[in-house]
Amino acid sequence: MSGTLNKVMLIGHTGDDVKLHYFDSNNCVGRFPLATNETYTNKQGERITNTEWHNIVVNNKAAEICSKYLKKGDRVYIEGRIRTRKWTDDKGMERYTTEILCKDFTFLTPKSEERKDDNFNQTHSPYQVRSQQFNEGAMDNRNQNSGKGTDESSDLPF
Repeated sequence: MSGTLNKVMLIGHTGDDVKLHYFDSNNCVGRFPLATNETYTNKQGERITNTEWHNIVVNNKAAEICSKYLKKGDRVYIEGRIRTRKWTDDKGMERYTTEILCKDFTFLTPKSEERKDDNFNQTHSPYQVRSQQFNEGAMDNRNQNSGKGTDESSDLPF
């Protein structure tokens, strides 16, 4: 096989709300942590749960939509690729960070679900509420092709 593949698929719970950072020329990036869990039973019969945290990065219109609809504790499917960046901190030390660059996502937490506390009810069966794949200008093309104007209600991803 001569090609390579860099693809990540995750289903997890958001660890915080999406943080948006805007740049010049109207571009933005959204970042949020995502927790995935692995549960197994050890030889002594104890249930062990390991949590892995992932740094999710979403760009432009997709970031704005995630910021609007994703809240801490929501369940989401993320598809993208893995990237490791090298950067220098304030003390001059070289640091590395590994991120998931999100290309597609599906919100799995029902909009009508009310949580009694901050913990997500994991006995609830997950189902897809809304999804949208985002490419540059995908929202604009959809609005133009549908014959609708660009009013406020047309920016919904579902």
